[in-house]
Amino acid sequence: MEGIVALHHDVMFFMVVVMIFTTWMIGRILYAFNSAKVSTPISIVHGTVLEIVWTVVPALILMTIAVPSFALIYAIDEVMDPAMTLKVVGHQWYWSYEYSDHVTDEGESLAFDSYMIADEELGDGHLRLLEVDNRIVVPAETHIRVIVTAADVLHCWAVPSFGIKMDACPGRLNQTSMFIKREGVYYGQCSEICGVNHAFMPIVVEAKPLGEYVEWLVNRLEEE
Repeated sequence: MEGIVALHHDVMFFMVVVMIFTTWMIGRILYAFNSAKVSTPISIVHGTVLEIVWTVVPALILMTIAVPSFALIYAIDEVMDPAMTLKVVGHQWYWSYEYSDHVTDEGESLAFDSYMIADEELGDGHLRLLEVDNRIVVPAETHIRVIVTAADVLHCWAVPSFGIKMDACPGRLNQTSMFIKREGVYYGQCSEICGVNHAFMPIVVEAKPLGEYVEWLVNRLEEE
């Protein structure tokens, strides 16, 4: 997400410069070239230098923007050697999660469903339409591989704070990664229209220090 924000700022810089220059040019033309100041129109067929300039300069600007853009695209697709894997499955209309690296006493992977909490059951500090009964808990400052799929129709697992928006397709495993730099609670929602309750399947990710994550994991495995 830091790379996305940085690219946005870089592109906005060029956009503002181009906008200011073109606005100045339009204002200059309207002010200087009118019948009151120039009664006899000037007939100009073409200007070779001008055409070269307005072709080369935009091309250079686009190339300057393209280099960091392509670098960011490839960086997003790159998956570092992950310390853990989180599997995400979209349903109508809730999410289920599986910690594939950790198993219970029965030998099954740690897995649970995550439903939105209804308005009448919200507690203090909970966000309406965004809070869930089972949060995803992950360690901060850890490379995490996320595998996303769906059990019925198209969904989309999206957490804006991480710059992640990954389609969940039935019969297909899509992969992304995340590295959370600081502890906290992060919210997201399904971003693919998937039915009548599409707006009611939020995502909550809670990032904890490694020690607290291990403690949560041990307690969760004991509960299963």
